Amino acid sequence: RTERMNDIAERGLAAHWRYKGVKGESGLDEWLTSIREALENTENDLEMMDQFKLDLYEDEVFVFTPKGDLFKLGKGATVLDFAFHIHSKLGCKCIGAKVNGKNVQLRQKLNSGDQVEIMTSNTQTPKQDWLNIVTTSKARTKIRQALKEMVARQHDFAKETLERKFKNRKMEYDEAVMMRLIKRLGFKNVTEFYQKIADEVLDVNDILDKYIEQQKRDSERDEVTYRSAEEYNLQNQIDETTVTKEDVLVIDQNLKGLDFKLAKCCNPIYGDDVFGFVTVSGGIKIHRNDCPNAGQMRERFGYRIVKARWAGKSEGTQYPITLRVVGHDDIGIVTNITSIISKENGISLRSIGIDSNDGLFSGTLTIMVSDTGRLEALIKKLRTVKGVKQVSRN
Repeated sequence: RTERMNDIAERGLAAHWRYKGVKGESGLDEWLTSIREALENTENDLEMMDQFKLDLYEDEVFVFTPKGDLFKLGKGATVLDFAFHIHSKLGCKCIGAKVNGKNVQLRQKLNSGDQVEIMTSNTQTPKQDWLNIVTTSKARTKIRQALKEMVARQHDFAKETLERKFKNRKMEYDEAVMMRLIKRLGFKNVTEFYQKIADEVLDVNDILDKYIEQQKRDSERDEVTYRSAEEYNLQNQIDETTVTKEDVLVIDQNLKGLDFKLAKCCNPIYGDDVFGFVTVSGGIKIHRNDCPNAGQMRERFGYRIVKARWAGKSEGTQYPITLRVVGHDDIGIVTNITSIISKENGISLRSIGIDSNDGLFSGTLTIMVSDTGRLEALIKKLRTVKGVKQVSRN
């Protein structure tokens, strides 16, 4: 007879379990041998069997399924541990169990020799407090993974619901506007925003109304900036017909005897339409015509404004510029952006900051560029990158 036939003849059902999956367990053979020797040396005295109740497995428990399959778990394991030990799907749907024919809760601890039948429900889902019930690392890992997948599904559903509402109202979804709205509503990230929608704390219709309000705010801000620049340019054209060339400040790096600096609020570069502003200390700050502070300076300190223009060429001089890039978080988008910048002559990348949440990409690039011509050419190329929706200069 074969070795397996011999083991089953000598050890009975225990050998069957051994071949079913508990084969090679350390100490099992020795334990069975000691049981046989004790039985051979006694005459129907089954009370002595109590001393053999898994003495070699003080930190482990052995439990059975209704079909008779044997499973080993750590001491203190609960019904929920056993469910996840069999299969993660069984654990996620577990609502309790029958232990030795009695209904018990998820947190019921198991003892060696228990027969456990897991009860499930299709409406059951993993809970956060399950992490406090289980004791095995396998069950804890499976629960965390299931919770993470649930959150991801909730976020996808919330995002789809929001986009469907946009389509129903025939509104165009602009991620840049939505990002500003999310920030204005006080959310730290997009994940938290979508979670509130999934939990029905936020109403989708209210969000759409606030989105329209945010669009109006953005358009009013852009309109004010555009008007101030337009009025100033128009005034410049009038002034050019009435003043002489001596009234214009010529900006040249080799200029001596005059203290002037480039304003940090708008970071003008060679080629920008600029004007000079006489400071209290007597120096002159150079601002762009579309500087956010231009309107206020014209209204309050019009007498300090000096017309200015660039002189010579920009060769050999580079200026720091900050670009903001917004788009979809596609694979390789950062590599494509940096690759384009590195191939441009006269442009170097000084720093890059990336923020990516739930498929939305927002990046801030600081580059060194010599003039507006090269800057505009770079912006056009960046807008052709897959996933990039907006490229703007701060």
